[in-house]
Amino acid sequence: MRTIYFYLLIIINLIWINFKKLKFNSIKTKKSIKEAEVYLFKVATNWANFVLKTAGLNLTVEGKENIPNEACLFVGNHQSDFDIPVILANMGRLTGAVAKKSMVKIPIMSYWMKQIHCVFMDRENPREALKSMAEGVDNLKNGYSMLIFPEGTRSRSNNMGEFKKGSMRLAIKAGVPIIPITVYDTYKVMEGNNGKIKKANAKLIIDKPIYLDGMSKEEKANISDRVKNIIQGNLDRERDKN
Repeated sequence: MRTIYFYLLIIINLIWINFKKLKFNSIKTKKSIKEAEVYLFKVATNWANFVLKTAGLNLTVEGKENIPNEACLFVGNHQSDFDIPVILANMGRLTGAVAKKSMVKIPIMSYWMKQIHCVFMDRENPREALKSMAEGVDNLKNGYSMLIFPEGTRSRSNNMGEFKKGSMRLAIKAGVPIIPITVYDTYKVMEGNNGKIKKANAKLIIDKPIYLDGMSKEEKANISDRVKNIIQGNLDRERDKN
């Protein structure tokens, strides 16, 4: 029953958000891009918090003070479909994600994803994937933070898969810091229950930024391992507490 209730409310909420396009476009046309982005941030953050509250996810956040004022690349492990709202609700800024190409087909949602500067990657098409990465680099250079999950898919557990090293090129080419972020137990809301929604406690850990300035080519080449080790260390520590 909770699962049905959750999806019913999410659908109603999406329909309500769809009407917000009118106000958003009006602000863009009659006012300024800055004011439109303030409104966009409010829409995205309210949506994320609504999803978490409706699902019954009780989230503990650690390390918000580590987020710099400048654009950065958030790099995290990926356990659940709830990771996106968990992160959007806590970054304090517009944050676009590198998403699967199939997400473009989702009505309403894809519109707002495009507005917050998400890029849609077709991993089966190397040429198109490179174009998407270039778009992500441009976003970062233009001051918009990005989020990427180097595993490429949900682990559905507190175990972490292999990182795709090419993911770090976004930060390297854009010259922005990397922020390792760790999600723990988010899979317990849905993926750990055979798709059923259940209340759960989860944690988001935001680590200190890694600045690439002054790094050697070898250090940049190994940055993926460094980020993965930080996240794995967080997962291990949280697991040891339980």
